[in-house]
Amino acid sequence: MTADESVGTVANLWRFPVKSMLGEQLESVELTGRGLLGDRAYALIDVESGKVVSAKSVRLFPNMFGCRAAFVEPPKSDRELPAVRIMMADGTSTTSDSSDVDSVLSSFFGRRVTLARAAPADFTIDQYHPDLDDLDPQSHRDTIVEQKLGSAFFAEAGMESPVPVGAFFDLFPITVLSTSTLDQLNAIRPESSFDQRRFRMNIIVDTKEDGFVENDWVNHEVTIGDGARLKVVLPDPRCVMPTLAQEELPRDSDVLRTLVRHNKVQVGDSGQFPCAGVYAVVEVPGILRLGDSVAVS
Repeated sequence: MTADESVGTVANLWRFPVKSMLGEQLESVELTGRGLLGDRAYALIDVESGKVVSAKSVRLFPNMFGCRAAFVEPPKSDRELPAVRIMMADGTSTTSDSSDVDSVLSSFFGRRVTLARAAPADFTIDQYHPDLDDLDPQSHRDTIVEQKLGSAFFAEAGMESPVPVGAFFDLFPITVLSTSTLDQLNAIRPESSFDQRRFRMNIIVDTKEDGFVENDWVNHEVTIGDGARLKVVLPDPRCVMPTLAQEELPRDSDVLRTLVRHNKVQVGDSGQFPCAGVYAVVEVPGILRLGDSVAVS
């Protein structure tokens, strides 16, 4: 790959103020050293287990995508984060600074939860592995596995964490997906809808080449706009979440099955996984805007 090769432009920017809830589409956003300002700022904690609630916990929390979270005003890096409004599918809503936020959310989910601003030191979720062939190198199938995430994942592996203790990111602070990948998947299986919303990525890059182009960005730098820069570190392994229903998109296991068949790639030393998009860390902060140029070097 040549120096600063233009690959496209920023098509969409997404922030998810509460982990595993629907998020907000943005025209511009500040990229900080910790990721998009306000991204995954909150998460639910299951009171009984003490685990972080995830849409991957489909048996206990099947309605995570029935909630949408958005900041009541745009966050600014020199101020405390503003409150988040959470709107639920049953028509109720609450805000993160409401005295009854936990009871409102617990009533919606039918299970006691609390809205937290920081992840537990032992950041663990219950992750459901679907009943699909060749999905997981460890052969988990139609089962729930306790999975450490965030800084707890890297501590257990004896590795330096790219995310701070208390952050609610799964593994890395930024995710990027190309329109080429979405177009490729839709061409392979037009019966399914490979809508960008299924993949819950921060940055969607409008690209013109064919295929899973961002697979080739791993270990390269991505420069966006006036100089914000990312380092792409790994392909993004996909789990049950892209198969789940949200808004008008139906539940569809073939979304994941198509990735298993057509884009299964090596992820570090962990084995081969079905992937779509890439994980990145921030090298140079900046402001990201729709239409910004994107170059890879």
